[in-house]
Amino acid sequence: MNLDLTDRKILNALQRDGRMQNIDLAREVGLSPSPCLRRVKQLEQSGVIKGYVALIDGAKVQRNVTIFTRVWLTRQDAETVDHFAAEIMKLPEVVECHLMAGECDYLLRVITASLDDYRQLQINHLTRIRGVSSIKTDIPMQCYKQTTELPLL
Repeated sequence: MNLDLTDRKILNALQRDGRMQNIDLAREVGLSPSPCLRRVKQLEQSGVIKGYVALIDGAKVQRNVTIFTRVWLTRQDAETVDHFAAEIMKLPEVVECHLMAGECDYLLRVITASLDDYRQLQINHLTRIRGVSSIKTDIPMQCYKQTTELPLL
């Protein structure tokens, strides 16, 4: 889909506040409410807007430990790669899983309540996935930037 400046303004506003009322959105992007709503519906139907979510403060729900896990596989054939990805999809603590080009095969972002919970996930699940050769864990000390907003303007 070819996005014009108004579409990008709509997307930027909705990234900041997905619950924004259409009348406020229309005012912010310089449209009347009906055309604004039409554009939002078109962005949703085309898949540009994939959905709406609530962003949760992990510390307030006892899920404030972030761990980055690098995974090496025994082989990089389609069966091994697909099996690993399918097994990772079953683990809710894994909030991101990226197939990598470079040193490791996969990079995971894992959210848990504690380091012990992560260790149990690693021992009981990650290391038991067929095809896993090695796992290295990186623990961030402080987060300086974390956003879900894509730069569109």
